[in-house]
Amino acid sequence: MASETGEITIVCNHCDRDIPAPNIDLHRVHCARNLEKCMICGDMVPKKHAEEHFLNTHAPVPCSMCKETIDREVFNSHTEEICPKRMVTCEFCDFPLPAVDLAEHQEVCGNRTELCYQCNSYVRLRETYAHQTKCPGSVLNNVESSRRIPRAAEGDGNGRRRRGGNGVSNKRLFFTIAITGIAVLIGSLFFQRKSEGS
Repeated sequence: MASETGEITIVCNHCDRDIPAPNIDLHRVHCARNLEKCMICGDMVPKKHAEEHFLNTHAPVPCSMCKETIDREVFNSHTEEICPKRMVTCEFCDFPLPAVDLAEHQEVCGNRTELCYQCNSYVRLRETYAHQTKCPGSVLNNVESSRRIPRAAEGDGNGRRRRGGNGVSNKRLFFTIAITGIAVLIGSLFFQRKSEGS
């Protein structure tokens, strides 16, 4: 076989590369002695680095989150989409938690209610989208003007619209956390004094 430069080449039966004919004997000896073909990817790897090649390229990898051993080829999809311990956020409160706990959390979180400022009724968070499309106070569903929209939705009287949605939800969440923290602190002080007195 002739190469692009016009010299005659021979295919090495060990590495399957085209080698110039005058060098083939020397190449075959060197190739057979120093290189081996990876059984997985077919790359020619120096024999002294074959194990390192396998460990760095093909060996299963332990997942740092769930401690399972995962094939390297699917490791990225495991950590981003499959691992039950990967962090995901709740669609209702944006709280980060492990994926394995998401369904149970969202079952409770989605049942919380917030006031709809359009119709002044409380709506479950999981039903917010459906409610917005059917809300009797929504501008989108009425042919009439804003006369039917309650004052709460119109604004605060100073030309500013009331904020709804996540602002209120986050304030409630922080308020609940603060109250819980205070209650725990007071309770621990109370029980600590009670145990000292006994």
